[in-house]
Amino acid sequence: MTDEKHPEVEFEHDDFDFATIEEEIRVDERCQALLQRFYQHLQASGLTPQQASDLAYSADYYLRDYLLDFARQNVVRPEPGVVRRFAANWFIVSTLDPEMATLERHLAAIGELYRFLRVSHLISESELTFIEDEVAQVEYYRQRIERFISISGDGYQEWEAECPLKGLSN
Repeated sequence: MTDEKHPEVEFEHDDFDFATIEEEIRVDERCQALLQRFYQHLQASGLTPQQASDLAYSADYYLRDYLLDFARQNVVRPEPGVVRRFAANWFIVSTLDPEMATLERHLAAIGELYRFLRVSHLISESELTFIEDEVAQVEYYRQRIERFISISGDGYQEWEAECPLKGLSN
């Protein structure tokens, strides 16, 4: 059995910018390549293929469904609040039955993804710091899920106003 090496793909920050549908398709392809590198990085760090796959799957959900498709943001130019809005609002309203265990898996993957981006010199230490701070707000996210589930009457507007999605740059 040979040890097959894949050429290292180099990314630039602008590689993840998009304005047109054609550019978005190219960025999506780059994100798939980035996620493949992330998966390989996780395995190289000692995770089993299944553990690495589970984290990469959750990172893919965050990256391609939320960050690109909904928030329309560049993955290597994270903005403060992006993870908080994902966890405290978008995940909750976009999931049929939002469960904390599922969100915690996504948050673990998001943290690992951004640490990988830092090690790959694609984000700064200060960007990683605010991302990790947002990932760590687990109790706040738990309360958001509980309050969402117990909404009655016109309570949604008040719930949404606490952590609005409207602040995204989409």
